[in-house]
Amino acid sequence: MADCVKAMVDAVAVPVTVKHRIGIDKSESYEFVRDFVGAVSEAGCKTFIVHARNAWLKGLSPKQNREVPPLRYEQVHRLKHDFPHLRFSINGGFTRDEQVTQHLRLLDGVMVGREAYHNPWWLSRWDECFFGEAPSNLTREEVEIAMCDYMVREAAEHGTGWPTIARHMLGLRHGLAGARRWRQVWSDHQLKALPPHEVMAIAHAPQAQAA
Repeated sequence: MADCVKAMVDAVAVPVTVKHRIGIDKSESYEFVRDFVGAVSEAGCKTFIVHARNAWLKGLSPKQNREVPPLRYEQVHRLKHDFPHLRFSINGGFTRDEQVTQHLRLLDGVMVGREAYHNPWWLSRWDECFFGEAPSNLTREEVEIAMCDYMVREAAEHGTGWPTIARHMLGLRHGLAGARRWRQVWSDHQLKALPPHEVMAIAHAPQAQAA
């Protein structure tokens, strides 16, 4: 890995970063990940994104590997303590602002993956919470309209059907009343011949009737 990083550092002008786990299978040796980071940093990597789980190469599927190995955040904190001149971001299992705030006190960054995908509106306050920006008045409906506009442009310019794009925004109304019906409409391929803005109107019709 150090040889690969060295080759990339020599070939490009942009920073080379490495995302990695904290161990292999059920071995929980801190020394293993410490020595890994030491060797790779000497090859030129200065920024590490650490998923705070072991990678179980035996007995678990890729999906299970994202959930079953226990999270050990303290290992990432130790890395920062032992390599204070390097940048460390932590990844794994974050679903609340309080968790992000806690780790930002000790580390350089927090990476959020699955929760950002399945519940993207969680991130809508982050500029305000973590970067001191003014509160945003943007609504989910405005985001949905912007996505519809994007779908129209992509269809015209590249021939991309809206279902290919819509499936990535199905978490937009996560936790709201009527979200299941809304997702069903945007997932209905029988509607794929309709323009996206018409699909949006159908998706919101039950809510409008209830109101």
